Amino acid sequence: MGDSKPMTTPMSTNMMLDVDEDGEAVDEKEFRGMIGSLLYLTATRLDIQFARIFRYLKFTPKLSLLYSSCSSLSLREFSDADHAGCRVDRKSTSGTCQVLGTSLVSWSSRKQASVSLSTTEAEYILLFLATLDESHLSDFGLSFGRIPLLVDSTSAISIANNPVLHSRIKHKDVRFHFLRDHYEKGDIDFIHVERVDNALIKGEIESQWTGLIALLV
Repeated sequence: MGDSKPMTTPMSTNMMLDVDEDGEAVDEKEFRGMIGSLLYLTATRLDIQFARIFRYLKFTPKLSLLYSSCSSLSLREFSDADHAGCRVDRKSTSGTCQVLGTSLVSWSSRKQASVSLSTTEAEYILLFLATLDESHLSDFGLSFGRIPLLVDSTSAISIANNPVLHSRIKHKDVRFHFLRDHYEKGDIDFIHVERVDNALIKGEIESQWTGLIALLV
């Protein structure tokens, strides 16, 4: 990697992962060692969970998280989903990040366990996963009042706020009651926000990526 060209973003905007039928064999020990090191590093920076990572790290070796002593203790969670984004199994990807005051404290980008039949369903599962993240805070004895959960799907918010189970998500009733329980107890609030970027679920162009990272670190 010493002679490789640095990259300004961690993932291409048009990259689609697929089964590599003609891929060449690699040194398994070296490959697993590299992946293991990266998995450890993903706990320190949101921006290094993605592809072409070594070339991106070469460009941003000094980028790090900043935690200000003057920041408030108000917690917000931002979330988005990429419906059927995986071309292999057509499962969706969920991306969430938690911001405490002005500081990024937690993030995740993960494939959903089941296939969603619509964008609304994918976003609804995303709300469930994000609420699950919030509920884990009680394990640490932390209380932030009613936590705003910001998502760009008005239809998913409507279903989560509706006391009558919508026919389109009857098969998701367990998740529905979990959301309703935390909403009615005042643990969370679902808030619509216009989509700005998809950094946790797909590639971004350099200007959008640079602007986002400037806000988060």
